[in-house]
Amino acid sequence: MTAIDTLTPDAIAARLSRRPEERAAFVREAADAGVAEAQAVYGQMLLDGTGVAAERQAALGWFVKAAAQHHVMALNMVGRCYDLGWGTAVDKARAAECYRIAAERGLDWAMYNYATLLALGEGVAEDKPAALALLEKVAAMDSGLASAKAINFVGSFAEDGWACERDLARAAACYATAAEGGDFRGCFNHARMLGAAGEIEMALAWLKQAGARGNVAFLAKAEAWLAASDIPAFRTAGVAALREGAAC
Repeated sequence: MTAIDTLTPDAIAARLSRRPEERAAFVREAADAGVAEAQAVYGQMLLDGTGVAAERQAALGWFVKAAAQHHVMALNMVGRCYDLGWGTAVDKARAAECYRIAAERGLDWAMYNYATLLALGEGVAEDKPAALALLEKVAAMDSGLASAKAINFVGSFAEDGWACERDLARAAACYATAAEGGDFRGCFNHARMLGAAGEIEMALAWLKQAGARGNVAFLAKAEAWLAASDIPAFRTAGVAALREGAAC
């Protein structure tokens, strides 16, 4: 019986409420003791550099250990590592297989990630109808950010006419819902639609939200798109709103 096994829920909560470094040390202790949830959490800490120095290769190792104990989110994170080259070489086929298995076990994020690869034909044969079906399933789960991102992607399918009839009204509705759900791409796409409809002030507000939530790669692409927009306000005030949000 390990020391971890002897702790009461209150004692565990107290250890987890300490400074990030102490919390990370406790999670590492539990991970070393073979607790799958702790292994998955410690892997994420290593990936993000939370309480410990960021070390992606070690993060992958902990995700693999947790996945071997059938921890579904850890399996999804193994997929993310191979998908994006975190701590290992990019291997889209291996990423797709991890996502597929985790998706079949009902994990919303894995469904979204697998649908993305299906839509793009990366690591798996392109299958946009199957991707759309998965995205709509995640959207209907109402499970927070994963659902918001799925709804945004459904909007892209509707806007581009992928595996469905082109429907700009549906796309606009999806983007609005995704934006309200906190997805930064949804915020940006909602702003695009609002700008095209002449609702510039509302569009600028959502561009600021996109800036506040988006990652570095997204912000660079978004700013380039705005700078080349045929809507004059986007080229000036739009870029400024995006930057303002990113600075917050």
